[in-house]
Amino acid sequence: MAAPISVPVGSGNDKETKTGKVVKKLDDVKDTPENKAAIAEADGKVEDAPKGVPTAQKASAKADKVGKVKEEKKVESKPAVTKPVKKEKKVEAKVELEREYVVPLKRGVLNAPHYRRAKKAVKVLKEFIVKHMQVRDRDLNKVKVDINLNNEIWFRGIKKPMNKIKVKAKKIDGIVYVELAEIPAYVGFKIAREARKKAESEKANVKAPKKAEKKVEEDADKDGVADKTEEKEDVKAGGEMDAKTEKSMAKNVQHTATGVHAKKTMPVRKSLKK
Repeated sequence: MAAPISVPVGSGNDKETKTGKVVKKLDDVKDTPENKAAIAEADGKVEDAPKGVPTAQKASAKADKVGKVKEEKKVESKPAVTKPVKKEKKVEAKVELEREYVVPLKRGVLNAPHYRRAKKAVKVLKEFIVKHMQVRDRDLNKVKVDINLNNEIWFRGIKKPMNKIKVKAKKIDGIVYVELAEIPAYVGFKIAREARKKAESEKANVKAPKKAEKKVEEDADKDGVADKTEEKEDVKAGGEMDAKTEKSMAKNVQHTATGVHAKKTMPVRKSLKK
């Protein structure tokens, strides 16, 4: 007898049946809303939303979220209590040294020619201050002479400077400022006048420019043109008419028989008629 034929368990028919079932299951899973939402999220079309929510609701949720973000950007956070701004205090420089001197100028000036003596006097003054005010390296550029003191030295001209002068020196941050110790009356008046001018100029700069007020011009005719402008135009037109009439009359006179010379007469010499 022939032996019975045994069919293997994992045959091709079984494979076909199994693959058919798997395909059906995949089709069923694709149609579910959860799978569609996952695909949309992967593409970046819709943001994350809770499971079981349809795609239309997810889109509306995304729009609401974007609107809230925009509103948050518009509203800027402001502190509840604003701190007052502290004004910086001006720190005045400390005067290191302050002294008064009567500076002799004649001995140093005599060595210079007459046409340079006032310049030499200023240099002698600086050398004296550098020596007595303990200026580092004896640098003359660190001595600042006041304009009124300079004018006082030059008062009698370049050839005849003062023999001596009383000054007040202040040393601030290594620089010495020299000015007159005793200010004459006329110099005091000059300083006061300059200070007053400076204050007036500052006030003028601070004042805001006034806006020109528009004057409402009267218009009796209510034709859109002001009465003053109408009067000016009438005067102008009248002057033009007068000029035209005068010109026409002058032309007519020129073309007459007598002409322009009707009123003029030539002098007659009686001696020639004899």
